[in-house]
Amino acid sequence: MNPPLSLVEFSIAPVRGGVEEHVLTLLRGLDKSLFRLAYVCPAELIEKLSGDVPPEVEMVPLRLESPLDVAGSWRLATILRRLKADIFHAHMFQASFAGTPTAWACGVPAVIETPHVREQWRTGWIKSHYYIDRLIGRFVDHYIAVSEANARYLVEVKRLPASKISVIPNGCDVSSFDPHRPAPRELKQRLGFDGADPVLVVGARLEPQKGHRVLIKALPLVLEHFPNVKLVCAGDGSLRGELEAMMREHGLEHVIRFVGYQSAMAEWLALADIVVLPSFFEGMPLIALEALAAARPVVATATDGTVEVVIDGETGLTAKPGDPRELATAILRLLRDPALARRLAAAGRARVLARFSMAQQVQSTQALYIRTWQESAQGMAARQRRICTSAGMN
Repeated sequence: MNPPLSLVEFSIAPVRGGVEEHVLTLLRGLDKSLFRLAYVCPAELIEKLSGDVPPEVEMVPLRLESPLDVAGSWRLATILRRLKADIFHAHMFQASFAGTPTAWACGVPAVIETPHVREQWRTGWIKSHYYIDRLIGRFVDHYIAVSEANARYLVEVKRLPASKISVIPNGCDVSSFDPHRPAPRELKQRLGFDGADPVLVVGARLEPQKGHRVLIKALPLVLEHFPNVKLVCAGDGSLRGELEAMMREHGLEHVIRFVGYQSAMAEWLALADIVVLPSFFEGMPLIALEALAAARPVVATATDGTVEVVIDGETGLTAKPGDPRELATAILRLLRDPALARRLAAAGRARVLARFSMAQQVQSTQALYIRTWQESAQGMAARQRRICTSAGMN
């Protein structure tokens, strides 16, 4: 190995969410003496990441949603050849579908995909049978699953080869979240909350996956017992108008605040008495890791990788996805028992420190990059030797 290797991270979503924070963790933490880094993604995302990407990372704008986009694929091929890419890492299956065939065709030695989530949206006979995933998988050298649940999904549902899959959980920069940070009183005042109001915080994109509708339906049940409870929704997305209309329909204008996307969640988590994650599916939710790193009690839905960090009765409380009554019951249990909330939060922080640090994620990914590249390089050398031997014999 002659470092640095040329590493290209690739995504196609124009929004900033958990996947993009995952990529940022890698861009910040990877050893720059081993890798020369580039991030190929839509121009809109580059603008949203402005100031948060290390200056040595080359940001390359590209919109590409399908390998059938000939112009976009040609542009990606040009980029990969200019960068002399050694490793191509696509984030989410849609990005892999769009980009990995081109990376393979360009002879990039190591092609990696991180699917991140269980794709509950996959419906219809063709999509739900994952034929395309297995076809695209022929161009992928290795998969990274962000949780054990994510790995099981790839093997048992998508029927991808287990030998190609490694579990590397999402990590959290625990140093950014101080469990002793006081709740910012001025922030409560700015939101129009009283100092004594219990505050629930949801840090998630306003998209169907995240379950905001379920939480809004659960709120009246919580308000029956804690009439001064408040909810902060930190995130943006396609459902904002619908959720605001739902808020008005339920007469919750005095309860809910939509504050948009927040790049630094530490202050908002300090504000929270409880962090709620009502998702229908998740890979390994970063907000749950951050909340527990900040020693904030968490109520989450029992889904996928969430239950690997939010363990019911040990590091938080869980509820069935899509059930407002169960969600309200879990929230009420913590509001009624602050000692339990503190105990679960402390245990959650200990679990994050032990198993879900940013350093662990970066080091494991870095090792996988190098191993996959070396195995690919060795395989290419062996094929070349066979070709040369065969040519000599003829």
